[in-house]
Amino acid sequence: MEYNDLRNIALIAHVDHGKTTLVDAMLKQSGTFRENQKVKERIMDSNDMEQERGITIFSKNASVYWNNVKINIVDTPGHADFGGEVERILRMVNGVLLIVDAFEGPMPQTRFVLRKSMELNLIPIVVINKIDRANARPEEVLNEIYDLFIELGANDEQIDFPVIYTSAQVGSAGFSPDCLENNLEVLFSTIVKNVPSPVIYNKQNLQMLITNLDYDDYVGKIAVGLIVAGKIEQGQSVTLIKRDNRHIKGKVVKLYVFEGLDKVESKQALSGEIIALAGIEAANIGETIAELDNPEALSGIIVDEPTLTIDFKVNDSPFAGQEGSFVTSRHLRERLFKEIDTNVSLKVEETETMDTLRVSGRGELHLSILIEKMRREGYEFQVSKPRVIFRYIDNKKYEPIELMTCDIPKEYLSTVMRVCGIRKAELVNMQDFSSDQLRLEFQIPARGLIGLRNELLTLTQGKGIMNHVFLEYQPYKGYIPSRSKGVLIAFEDGISSTYGLYNAQARGNLFIGPATKVYQGMIVGENKRDNDLEVNVNKKKHVTNMRASGSDEALRLEKPQDLTLEQALEFIQDDELIEITPRSIRLRKKILDHNSRYQYRKNLA
Repeated sequence: MEYNDLRNIALIAHVDHGKTTLVDAMLKQSGTFRENQKVKERIMDSNDMEQERGITIFSKNASVYWNNVKINIVDTPGHADFGGEVERILRMVNGVLLIVDAFEGPMPQTRFVLRKSMELNLIPIVVINKIDRANARPEEVLNEIYDLFIELGANDEQIDFPVIYTSAQVGSAGFSPDCLENNLEVLFSTIVKNVPSPVIYNKQNLQMLITNLDYDDYVGKIAVGLIVAGKIEQGQSVTLIKRDNRHIKGKVVKLYVFEGLDKVESKQALSGEIIALAGIEAANIGETIAELDNPEALSGIIVDEPTLTIDFKVNDSPFAGQEGSFVTSRHLRERLFKEIDTNVSLKVEETETMDTLRVSGRGELHLSILIEKMRREGYEFQVSKPRVIFRYIDNKKYEPIELMTCDIPKEYLSTVMRVCGIRKAELVNMQDFSSDQLRLEFQIPARGLIGLRNELLTLTQGKGIMNHVFLEYQPYKGYIPSRSKGVLIAFEDGISSTYGLYNAQARGNLFIGPATKVYQGMIVGENKRDNDLEVNVNKKKHVTNMRASGSDEALRLEKPQDLTLEQALEFIQDDELIEITPRSIRLRKKILDHNSRYQYRKNLA
């Protein structure tokens, strides 16, 4: 049997191609909200970090009704670093809306999410969005999408996809870029017509794959997933099959289905429905909820391996414990091992020392979001420079290679080529993107990406756009030069003064302003030269009873460079750390004492 009045779809797209805005329009036009209800923009981006960054980080569920057909919508992240979210969510749906910007066209992340959906034989519907942009090029973008499908080995059914043109901002859609209706009726009807209904296996034993977790203060942990077979009822006793094949008995205390943006309590749910249930506290992602008497496990969720690793250490700086609530190794260990229950593409490993844990993820953004989450929760710790994970195949060293796309003004071509060449990037494609812009495609070692985004923005005066996605492992490409400049290091503990900073800024770019507490070994700026330099930023002007013309003129300080977390991760070297607290992000040397640091360098030499 088929569940004819139900459709399960996922929305997949590159960052900033309008996916979440389209969900807003679908919710509004389906009657989910009252006419006079005040609704914020990007409704699905409910997390604080998502609102601040303007990107989707965590997958979320919603539903709309169209002509008595319920459409379950799963909003997925558009960044490849959160591929673990995408890979598990696609197991819940029968079709995908592939949303592509009418100007930018398919990007590296588009390739990533499309490949994952094709591997699961999901039915695609292509949505070319932002059709009302002044520089939109829908025909060329559609040809690029066809090329991408062919390149990824699409079968005849997958490549015969329907195409919808939309302007999510105004909520219009149509089958032609020149003829849009003032609503999304075309989109809704295409979903109902082309996406297959879930197949009902109500007479079989219960099988539900847990693909997401939520939490409620009243009922505790909530498991979200698709009922693959059988049916489930509130109050039913079930078996949780763990990843290690252990069986744990439990009871469904609360059962919910998704209505609009809300979870609505239900007495029963049939196979093919996406549900949420409470009462199984031991539940984790990738595990199966099955019948009590004859439990059968579903195949687990397989995600790509991490490519980047970073060390999380207990904060041992002179300011340790002053700003954070959770500062011990026990706090750090418990929080990180709890994270892997929900963050399936993350790995946490013990190291030789008790105060350090090695955390591996899919990319710099994946790890920086974890760090940001923890500091907002009150944790205080230190992190090292990100390192690439190498593999050894037949005694040969292999490293992760990324496919990188750069959109740059034409006048910066030679500059960008030179910088990318130093980082062992190989140009694989170049095309005129518009009258004054080029699109360059490189294969570049993941090592070469560290620090490249900021350098590219500087070289192109903020006009360059860079995106990348993991491609494959290739033989080691050789040495890549690291940061070319040294740092300015605080000479002693104290509070920075205007006079001390004024003298220090002649040596380079400062990271701190006056009246900032510093400690010996803390990094306070970037040196203009390639060596590290110790400076006394606490130095005060000597007071005398002598006056001279102009001597009392106010000292002018340049605005300090306020490094974001991602910029700090790109900036530091192997002998440096980032001190993370709920209120501060500080850079420091691993060895704080200058005499010990000098002796260490001498021994290495």
